[in-house]
Amino acid sequence: MHEVTRRVWRAISCLWRPSTYLRWVYLLLGAALVLAFILVGSALGAVVSDLGLPKVATSTIWVLMGLVPPIVLGLLPAVREVEGIAVESLLAVRFEERPLGPARTWPQRRRTTVWFCLHLLAGGIVGILSTIVFGLGAIWLAAPFRSPGARDVVPGWSYDVHGDWTDLWMPAAAIGGLVGLFLLSAAVGALLAYLAPRVLGPTAAERIELLEKQTATLAERNRLARELHDSVGHALSLVTIQAAAARRVLASDPEFAETALAAMETSARAALADLDHVLGLLRDDRRPGSRTTPQTTLGGLDRLVDATRAGGITIEVERSGALDQLPAAVSREAYRIVQEGLTNAIRHAGRPAGELTVHLSICLDASGLRLVVTNPVTNPVSGTSDHSGGGRGLAGIRERVAVLRGSVDAGPVARPDDPGWQLAVRLPVSVTKG
Repeated sequence: MHEVTRRVWRAISCLWRPSTYLRWVYLLLGAALVLAFILVGSALGAVVSDLGLPKVATSTIWVLMGLVPPIVLGLLPAVREVEGIAVESLLAVRFEERPLGPARTWPQRRRTTVWFCLHLLAGGIVGILSTIVFGLGAIWLAAPFRSPGARDVVPGWSYDVHGDWTDLWMPAAAIGGLVGLFLLSAAVGALLAYLAPRVLGPTAAERIELLEKQTATLAERNRLARELHDSVGHALSLVTIQAAAARRVLASDPEFAETALAAMETSARAALADLDHVLGLLRDDRRPGSRTTPQTTLGGLDRLVDATRAGGITIEVERSGALDQLPAAVSREAYRIVQEGLTNAIRHAGRPAGELTVHLSICLDASGLRLVVTNPVTNPVSGTSDHSGGGRGLAGIRERVAVLRGSVDAGPVARPDDPGWQLAVRLPVSVTKG
């Protein structure tokens, strides 16, 4: 008994929920469409009746006029989009595909047609009941206050109004009919809300395709974030080093300070250009072809080294192998790895620019591409402490290398003259000879 009472109370409690009345409005939209079809069908039916066709032909035309318009309208691509907006707004349904786009395939159009006809059927039933309840309810609510003898309180039913308390059953019935109408609307709306994602929403294959697109978008954004971190982070590190060097020698060596300031300007301009480029890609990532943009490869290594040396940092470069024969994807990632390795060396070596020497080795042989960046550190006990706070730098390198199925070794290295830190990356690659 307690369980029955709880269920009844839970059903009645929906009367003061806004969602109940929003669902009723959604059903009334279907009723309005049904009324429009009926009006148009009546006008056409009158024309058909005047033609004097056989009854079989007339009946067939009437059936076609009742079935064809909803089906044809439901097959329109925009109907799925419009229904999706109405369902989300009035039935509080959230689709996996947001916003729900137009029907692009025939399976989507067929499911949209089924949903549209279901909306019309449910809306038509609720619309007829709403018309009866509101029309008759207004008369019944006023029955106890009318003059005795009134007979128009129930169409088609002869009933004498007494004008006293014996007519109170009529307002009670009107209120009960109103409550029943909204309870029915809430139940039908809940059923439609349950069916909407399954009928209007994407199928399993479409969900897989949607997830693949989302995964590709996230991967692209992650790549752009790494590009921005590497390029802008390197430029800002150079600017910091150059600014510190210029401030120290501003009075004693104005010529060097001017050179450092010019290098700062060049680095800042390059960082601004990279920032504008990446932000432009993020803004336009929905336009076809917006991601097919040229990127820097190891062919631009000399410019990177020269820009770093302009900050007073000594870089010893050792190269071997035909680097120009590297695949473009490997060359791009290798450039970014070297850039991030130099950035980490500048940030975490803990030495002034004039006292910092970085050794860069790039070797391409039969075993693959090997990149080694070695720099001194200030802490002779634990070199890891000087590089461990580098944020996304080393993590970004590991992500790039993992994509190329390579290996990363980073840590302190024992050197006879000075403690140091070494970043060693090996990338398996097959060189294309041309």
